[in-house]
Amino acid sequence: MADSEEKFLSPGEVAKKLMVSTASVRLWAEKGDIKALTTPGGHRRFRESEVARFSAQRGMRVSRSEQLKLSILIVDDDIQFTNYLKKLLQKFEDKVDVEVVSDGFAAGLMISEHEPDIVLLDLMMPGLDGFSVCERIKSTPTTADIRVIAMTGYPSAENVNKIIAAGAELCLTKPVDKDELLKLLKLI
Repeated sequence: MADSEEKFLSPGEVAKKLMVSTASVRLWAEKGDIKALTTPGGHRRFRESEVARFSAQRGMRVSRSEQLKLSILIVDDDIQFTNYLKKLLQKFEDKVDVEVVSDGFAAGLMISEHEPDIVLLDLMMPGLDGFSVCERIKSTPTTADIRVIAMTGYPSAENVNKIIAAGAELCLTKPVDKDELLKLLKLI
């Protein structure tokens, strides 16, 4: 890609992309770990391709807002329902990556490994229920910004209030309205 076509980033933009402080970016540039260009005004600018090389070499995670696809984790023990959701979301495979787990314990592992953007979370599951999963997501600093959309076949006021208090964005009633869900996911 020619220089005129490639995007250049400021130290602040690189810091946001790599989820570090601007001081770290400046230190890496001073040490020569990440190559920077200097503007006539004396400011550092980083080629996007150089930032990608540096982050890949260091095994660094890029911020969610910089990812091209939305990462969705479906957590539900109802296999028919999860198959329905997965099939619905596969229509948008160019925009989303979908993973499915069937219990709260598996959800915890998947969330810590992959940090999805959105969790579609059933409330009533054996073992670790959706309330506990949501509380753990929202109380952990590295996962607190994950959107949690709860789903239940038992939409009592008590259940809805409890999951909202745990940090869920909202609670959908099963069977979910597909257009409402797709709008919430910003797919339509």
